[in-house]
Amino acid sequence: MKLSELLQNIKPTKTLGNMDVDIKGIEIDSRKVARGGLFVAMKGTQVDGHSFIPKALELGAVAILCEDLPEKCPENVTFVQVTSTEEAVGPVATQFYGNPSTRLKLVGVTGTNGKTTIATLLYNMFRQFGHKCGLLSTVCNYIEDEAIPASHTTPDAIELNRLLAKMVEKGCEYAFMECSSHAIAQQRIGGLQFAGGLFTNLTRDHLDYHGTFENYRDAKKKFFDDLPKKAFAIVNADDKNGAFMVQNTKATVKTYSSQRMADFRARILECHFEGMYLEIDGHEVGVQFIGKFNVSNLLCVYGAAVMLGKQPGEILVAMSTLHSVSGRLDPVRSPEGFTAIVDYAHTPDALENVLNAIHEVLDGKGGKIITVCGAGGNRDKGKRPLMAQEAVRQSDRVVITSDNPRFEDPQAIIDDMLAGLDQKQLKKVVSIVDRKEAIRAACMMAEKGDVVLVAGKGHEDYQEIQGVKHHFDDKEVLREVFKA
Repeated sequence: MKLSELLQNIKPTKTLGNMDVDIKGIEIDSRKVARGGLFVAMKGTQVDGHSFIPKALELGAVAILCEDLPEKCPENVTFVQVTSTEEAVGPVATQFYGNPSTRLKLVGVTGTNGKTTIATLLYNMFRQFGHKCGLLSTVCNYIEDEAIPASHTTPDAIELNRLLAKMVEKGCEYAFMECSSHAIAQQRIGGLQFAGGLFTNLTRDHLDYHGTFENYRDAKKKFFDDLPKKAFAIVNADDKNGAFMVQNTKATVKTYSSQRMADFRARILECHFEGMYLEIDGHEVGVQFIGKFNVSNLLCVYGAAVMLGKQPGEILVAMSTLHSVSGRLDPVRSPEGFTAIVDYAHTPDALENVLNAIHEVLDGKGGKIITVCGAGGNRDKGKRPLMAQEAVRQSDRVVITSDNPRFEDPQAIIDDMLAGLDQKQLKKVVSIVDRKEAIRAACMMAEKGDVVLVAGKGHEDYQEIQGVKHHFDDKEVLREVFKA
């Protein structure tokens, strides 16, 4: 593709060189640049891509998209200067890959909790309906049956368009993706055309990046602000931020709720660890999920399917066959008669939701709840005491341990959590730095009819310590403990 074609949706401030040069590839990682490529120099949070322009040229880049021009610009290379490469890279990548989001129906899911569950359930449901689909999620990306490991909740703009183009090539009619606040703020989804946007809920998270809750909230809102008129926006009416998200959107707005009047409504009829019986818009359905928060997730899925043209009857039949996403309220049965549950809950709100769900099932049946949890290193420190408080409030015993300490001292993270507890609360708590030993200790405390919740890592199969990822899987550890 000619460079001039590639840039037709952006406004450069200055260009130097041949604008009709053929571009064979586009990269933001200088190490991946090949001969004939365009290198986009991004000013990242950790490193400045402008310092890698010489490396990109060495590997054969014929054009550079940048904010700052080098002191010396080689004559045989075209330089395109823009105000913001972060803003420009999305439209450029979209153009290079042939606007793939306009050639299928792309639905984005944003919010603090529930994104992975909703996107994955929609992917599974629409494949049941016989459609070819793609999925972009925290756990894994899929193009039909082909699994592509995910390194971020939402890939960078170039990888995102590359994956969407491959989905189109494979005949996918739908793509469902998680839209993280980082991706929205960094404009990784810039240039994409969404058929629909879904909002789950909003609670404290990622303040280490956004700085304030308002910045975090506004990043989510921008997604809905940018939806086109022909798109739909479905928001959770049970979250006070739902109405805020869509107050400036041009899309058709629909709401869902399990508590008040809304376009899509549901209530729980029965609840067990194996699942629930629900009433959705006047129809009864059995589902293999538990917890009020999962009622919200399923309602969001239901509403999205309706807006994508499916009939309520066929949606509910498909919904009855769906399973939980890996690491989300994922049960592991013990030979001793207690239930262990692995969940990704890593925010105070997510932990509250999971513990509420367990209490709903245990209601009137007795049984203790023993919770194992920690908090990630090099992330928002303010939520650490809140996590400990929530765990203690809803559990009989709590074991505080390591999550992904990253570059922090695990004991220092635990101390931050314990600092949020008073003397009475501390009597319910033990702290064990080694996560494997913490899980073992919790299981030793459990008796028949109890529940051991292992929270924080869910689907993750590693622990990140001092920049190194070590294999660690909560479910594997539980099975080892049960064998022993």
